[in-house]
Amino acid sequence: GFDLVFDTNFSADLTIMEEAHEFVERVSKGENLPLFTSCCPGWVRFLKTQYPDMVGQLSTAKSPQQMFGAVAKSYYAQLLGVEPEKIFCVSVMPCVAKKYECGVEAVNDAGAGADVDVSLTTREVARMMKASNIDVSQLPEEDFDQPLGVGTGAAVIFGATGGVMEAALRSAYYLVCGKNPAVDAFTAVRGGADWREADFDMGGVTVKTAVASGLGNARKLIEAIRKGQAHYDFVEIMACPGGCAGGGGQPIHEGCEYYGSRGQKLYALDDANPLRFSHENPAVLDLYHNYLGSPLSERAHHLLHTEQKQWKL
Repeated sequence: GFDLVFDTNFSADLTIMEEAHEFVERVSKGENLPLFTSCCPGWVRFLKTQYPDMVGQLSTAKSPQQMFGAVAKSYYAQLLGVEPEKIFCVSVMPCVAKKYECGVEAVNDAGAGADVDVSLTTREVARMMKASNIDVSQLPEEDFDQPLGVGTGAAVIFGATGGVMEAALRSAYYLVCGKNPAVDAFTAVRGGADWREADFDMGGVTVKTAVASGLGNARKLIEAIRKGQAHYDFVEIMACPGGCAGGGGQPIHEGCEYYGSRGQKLYALDDANPLRFSHENPAVLDLYHNYLGSPLSERAHHLLHTEQKQWKL
């Protein structure tokens, strides 16, 4: 019953544009570091309940799900020439916590009720397809609708642990150095369900990063920071082992864990994509040119950012 189907990779690139600019700004000022990624609502809720004094270190950038809803009910409604209230936005996510996130009133900024009306898990959608006797392998291939259907390889790897960090560093390097890095310059942050560290040179400045997957590892990392045993500039946390590829809303196969193989598929899609950098997504650039102005602009802050301190648990 959908009229239009888009790709969340579009808004993942948008998230990177905002978060990379925010990271470069914070590093240049040396303030409120490390910057924590904010696209995993399970992690955000964990930090709010367990370490509320550190919530201010979260990036204020919304998740791709919430950025998409905000853009769909503002910019895209304007392109369609329809009232935002007439758009019903449904997301399909590998995550149960996304249901919580789209219900947080503080993330609704497009002025038309909930920015995302319903969030379904991939497991729920798979069951709906089976219940309707839909054989996906027999369906014809179709392209996503435009202009919110364009995504880069950097957006694709969001779903694997370390992917947000890698995508953000690709664009942050461009912002600092004025040129693209080698695409494989930041692959040291890739890995499985653990806690890992990597240092990178960004225009003569050493940037210290860490990635943790699973909240048990997140707790260990945060405790190390609080005790002064670890020092970072940028930290990515994913609540689920292996990142979204191992999300709590994914199809379940008893006795099997697929986040590793799913993550490798995402990296293969990145390799095959002619666009590898979020700052080169033409649809995102058009959005800034025609509507938002620039990353971290007043309108971008209104639609694409949030204060997690205002989120109700």
